[in-house]
Amino acid sequence: MNDFSKTILVTGGAGFIGSHVVRLFVNKYPHCRIVNMDALTYAGNLENLKDIEAKPNYIFEKGDITDEAGTDALFAKYHFDAVIHLAAESHVDRSIMDPLAFVKTNVLGTVVLLNTCRKYWKDKMEGKLFYHVSTDEVYGSLGAEGFFTEKTAYDPHSPYSASKAASDHFVMAYYDTYGLPVLMSNCSNNYGSHHFPEKLIPLMINNIKNNKPLPVYGKGENVRDWLYVEDHARAIDTIFHKGKTGESYNVGGFNEWKNIDIVHLLCNIMDKKLQREPGTSAKLITYVKDRPGHDLRYAIDATKLNQELGWTPSLQFEEGLEKTVDWYLANEGWINDITNGNYQHYYAAQYAKQ
Repeated sequence: MNDFSKTILVTGGAGFIGSHVVRLFVNKYPHCRIVNMDALTYAGNLENLKDIEAKPNYIFEKGDITDEAGTDALFAKYHFDAVIHLAAESHVDRSIMDPLAFVKTNVLGTVVLLNTCRKYWKDKMEGKLFYHVSTDEVYGSLGAEGFFTEKTAYDPHSPYSASKAASDHFVMAYYDTYGLPVLMSNCSNNYGSHHFPEKLIPLMINNIKNNKPLPVYGKGENVRDWLYVEDHARAIDTIFHKGKTGESYNVGGFNEWKNIDIVHLLCNIMDKKLQREPGTSAKLITYVKDRPGHDLRYAIDATKLNQELGWTPSLQFEEGLEKTVDWYLANEGWINDITNGNYQHYYAAQYAKQ
């Protein structure tokens, strides 16, 4: 039917992490056909993939994973050998404002994909793979010490993390019940280029550049483990090709930072880049009402991924942050195109002052 050895469906491939995964696979595996299925909601942007859109092994298909008929038609058209499932509603604040949207996409959408895989792979599971990309937020919150491992009990605290936890359970249930070949990974916070500016790092970069207030929840003492997005894409590549079916792998940067310390670091970097007096940007920091159910600390133990599959992060945080700042400063058109009126209304509603 074609000259490709394998056809891989990537859901959510126009989003932040998805676009980096699509780019890596398209460039690294020219013998594989990569089909990007994305609904192009507010966080999906085909501008993210301009550099590879003309590649012969890349195809974009606009589609919604909750659409059973559309998803079925796509499988009938391409006969996928594997699925890398990244499509998700992913912002905690939005999940608090509209939980049902997260249930629909993250839970129902995942089950639609699982059912479609079962239908098309039932006669030959060998060589097939459903790889579900999830988050560390399903584990809940840590105290001052300890780390999330693959055996940590789930304890989600937001509608977002609850929806991802449910989807994780469905994926593993389909492995146990139907023998569907699955893999799963749970990753810490990502940062890097092409990140929608509702998330902490791109939000701060954009606001510093435009001399706008820098909204920090509570006292800014929440701790997150940060990973450069290209390192996450490499981890997904590693797990996809080397992971053991039925297993889950934690992906983390071994890199914990308090939110307020990241904001100060970004202020210092931006002051230098924009040739401002030291301390200028820090004056923009504005403390806002804390997020409901705000988890204090996440920290990933990625030892299993490191020891069993040989993956390790490539960048130190400060180096990755400098690269990220440079990208946003060099791509003002990208961020201006997506920070439209709808985003501004959401932003104003979410970050009301205390």
